[in-house]
Order: sequence, then structure tokens, then C-alpha cells
Amino acid sequence: MSSASFNTPSSSSDNTAESEADASTEQTRRALLIGALATTTCLACSTQVRAGEDPPGSDERPQKGDLLVFSEGDQEGKLIVAADLPAGGPPVQAWPKDPKTSVVRSASRLNEVLIIRLDPAELDEQTKARAVDGIVAYSAICSHAGCPVTAWVKSDVGDKEVFKCMCHNSEYDPRAGAQVVFGPAPRRLAALPLALADGSLSVAGNFTGKVGGAQPG
Repeated sequence: MSSASFNTPSSSSDNTAESEADASTEQTRRALLIGALATTTCLACSTQVRAGEDPPGSDERPQKGDLLVFSEGDQEGKLIVAADLPAGGPPVQAWPKDPKTSVVRSASRLNEVLIIRLDPAELDEQTKARAVDGIVAYSAICSHAGCPVTAWVKSDVGDKEVFKCMCHNSEYDPRAGAQVVFGPAPRRLAALPLALADGSLSVAGNFTGKVGGAQPG
């Protein structure tokens, strides 16, 4: 004997209604998934933007009490102590660092400085007043066109080594307040007074003089 079926056959209209309901449910589910994905993507983008932002204070000029850290090389980010600077040069490049927040003020290239140890007897009186144990610091940005000052070479007009900007050959004597001794630079490099804080070099005051190149116009 064959088994009897107790399933009630659906009418054509019932099938149509069920199909429409299923389609509506699927559309709603897809819309929710797309919305959730878009929200997640936006949040991820926002997080990436925030993560890539420079921290507060990183573009501020050096402040009194800031420490100085290497700006490049194997020791990048390390505190600079007097022993890191060989007598007579060459200079090292540095960024100021807020000791309270640990923020390195590297968001502006105008904050990079050149630090060099010289014979204190060779420094003029104004330069000696800003120095510590013969160590002096100056802006690393040429006052002519704003190029980086990168060379420590024998001067074209004397027998001493000087800072030199290789863009247009401006030269500065760090023993005399980084005054211009050769080339088109219109003024000396801005100086940064120094002090010692627990053996590390620190900033003793604001830049003296204008930082950066001459403005057109």
C-alpha cells in the first residue's frame, strides 16, 4: 500500500507571495551587509588618518628645556650627549624633543639644527655665551633659499672649516655666530642656545634670529 501524503499543496498565489517575501528579505539582508561594510571601511579610514597625523607640539619651535636627539642615522631618536660630538667637528643633525611628552618636534624642517663641538678659545664672546663646553647649535636651514646646510668643509675664502650649503655655496662660520663668510646668503644662521641636563644637551632658549630662507617679493 502506498503511503498517503499529508502535505497540503500550495496554490499558485501562495507560491508567488512566498517568492516575493524571500526576495524582499534577501534585499534587506544585502542592504544591511553593505551598510555595515561601508561603516567599517569609513572607520578604518578615519583611524588611519588619525594614526598618520603628527602629534600635538611636533611642529612647534624648540622650547626652553627641550632635549636634543639625533635626526638621522643609526642613532636616530637617541639623546645627544657631549661625548657624541668629536672635537672640531663634523657637526651632527638634531631635532628638539619635549621631555614631558616625548614628542620630537620633527613636523617642521625649520626645527632641524646642526650641533658641533669647537675649541672654546676660538668662539667669539656672543657665541661662547650660547655654548656649553664649546658646543654650539644653529639652524640647519640656509638663510638664502631655504636649502639644508649639509657640508662641513674648508672655506673658499680662508683656512678654516665652515658650514656650507651646497645649493648656492653659502658658507657660515660657527665660531662667530654662523656669520656669512661666502656666498649669496643675506644673513647668518639662527643660533640655538644650549645647556646640559643630566649629561644630555638641552635647549636653553629660543632661536636667536630668523629661521629659514629669504622670502620672495
